[in-house]
Amino acid sequence: MPRLLPCLLLGLASFAAQAGVYTYVDAEGNRVFTDQPQSEQAERVEMAPSNAMRPTKVPPPRVAEPLPKELSYQVLRILVPEPDATLREMSGDLIVSATSEPALHAGHSFRLIMDGQPASEAGRSPVFPLKNVDRGTHQISVEIVDAQGRIVERTPSQPFHMKRISLAEKRRTNPCKKKDWGVRPECPIEDKPAEPPKGIISILPFVD
Repeated sequence: MPRLLPCLLLGLASFAAQAGVYTYVDAEGNRVFTDQPQSEQAERVEMAPSNAMRPTKVPPPRVAEPLPKELSYQVLRILVPEPDATLREMSGDLIVSATSEPALHAGHSFRLIMDGQPASEAGRSPVFPLKNVDRGTHQISVEIVDAQGRIVERTPSQPFHMKRISLAEKRRTNPCKKKDWGVRPECPIEDKPAEPPKGIISILPFVD
């Protein structure tokens, strides 16, 4: 019974202000609480005022209104790179481009998201040059946002894989030709093999 007393008192607190609460011990020795005194031994219970607060109305979350049909988009997709593409670029540079149908409406902007974070400022161009991207797998998506920064449309996230190979690896994969020396980064002019002097004919010894 002593353990139940606090719970009973809390349960009675809701109507203690409107009606009196009395307690007494019945013939079987049980503690009884009631709003009607049953005997002269019943004692009135003084309840402390409740400190319960009235529930406050929470405003519903702000939801952007659906776009009118003439301001919506039927297509938004990434053109470059293709999904799951593997890019072999020593510098880690690449260009991401997207397209929308219809074309971008007034007051809207494109924005690139990479690995869950904005990778560009919102702007009118759907072309995003990226520099020095770390090697490994990355996730990209393109958003269309309105003037308040709210997302109007977004592409599904798609992966690409950056392989930052060395100049030597690129040269082995695609050997340098005569026209490539001094043109391709992996074919610097200082590494160009020396050519034999003109007018000199190499004579091999005659062997019987």
